[in-house]
Amino acid sequence: MKIRDLAEQYKEYIVDLRREFHMHPEVSWQEIRTSGRVKEELAKMGVPYKEIAKTGVMAVIKGKYEGKTVALRADMDALQVKEQNKVPYCSKNVGVMHACGHDGHTAMLLGAAKMLNEMKDDMKGTVRLFFQPAEEMAEGAYAMVKEGCMDGVDEVFGIHLWSDLEKGEISVEAGPRMASADLFKIKVKGKGGHGSLPHQGIDAVVASSAIVMNLQSIVSREISPLESAVVSVGVLNSGTRFNVIASEAVLEGTTRCFSPDIRERFPKMMERIIESTAESYRAEAQLEYTLGTPPTINDATSSERAIKTIEKLFGTDAVSLMEKVTGGEDFAVYLEKAPGAIAFVGVRNDEKESNYPHHHGRFNIDEDALEMGAALYAQYALDFLSE
Repeated sequence: MKIRDLAEQYKEYIVDLRREFHMHPEVSWQEIRTSGRVKEELAKMGVPYKEIAKTGVMAVIKGKYEGKTVALRADMDALQVKEQNKVPYCSKNVGVMHACGHDGHTAMLLGAAKMLNEMKDDMKGTVRLFFQPAEEMAEGAYAMVKEGCMDGVDEVFGIHLWSDLEKGEISVEAGPRMASADLFKIKVKGKGGHGSLPHQGIDAVVASSAIVMNLQSIVSREISPLESAVVSVGVLNSGTRFNVIASEAVLEGTTRCFSPDIRERFPKMMERIIESTAESYRAEAQLEYTLGTPPTINDATSSERAIKTIEKLFGTDAVSLMEKVTGGEDFAVYLEKAPGAIAFVGVRNDEKESNYPHHHGRFNIDEDALEMGAALYAQYALDFLSE
């Protein structure tokens, strides 16, 4: 039986699982019920698995014949978002919601596992299935890799359901697809004083404000205008009272880019501006820079293969072009270990009110896309292994 036929056969199974996961969302590193259900389903199929990365699961489907190894990845964690949807499968965990589609990813990969397991007697090589925790914290992929999930893997493939693409459209272009997502904290030290006598103090608020403004010159004056980059300060905490000169301040923010070279240069560029700006206001400042996820860059060969797979399954009209996005995705960590690609599968449908952005309390998906995603997971693995 063809993958497309099997996907249609298991559509109800996949949708039911997605709704169950949606009703019981769990935040990063707390995916206990979710991973438990994944293990139950794999056990029913007779697919061997092992626990990995605390709450993660790695399963293995071996073909009858020796060959290469391909990994398929889904993430399982939800977000601390209060659900605003009025649906029968609304979140039962108040304040936590699957507002990014990870419930669909997990359900689709279990559907793909069913298909691949039925076809293993005709399959050459091995498929590894990654049910990953803590993507929203950019920690899960690192933990999975540290415990050896990518050892011996020749190719890795992932899917992200995407609300900016219409249902029926899939994007999997080569090159940068999602940005690096790093974090920073800046501690500014001044000298307190009376608000009426500012010359007697060193104002941490003024120094911090200047740092925020001067950091913008990195993007506008130090990075090529042909490159995309972001430096955003999202938090500035300082001061205790209206008439007291603040002695300290703490700033927090994020950087985003698509170039590994720019990502490597960011800390030094920021450190120079932060320290020199603080000094010009007689203050001191220290940068703490934390690496989150690298940019997600699709391998050209993998992307070309995925496009052919999409055309085989759904026709040429299903292949869509989409601008790269500055959101981060720790799937990039796997791509540092082996070639591969991530595909964006459209779930937008205005008639079904599946048109809210990711991380919104009204985020939802056109569930007809789940069948497509599951088929794409399975067919991509088979196409790679058959080469």
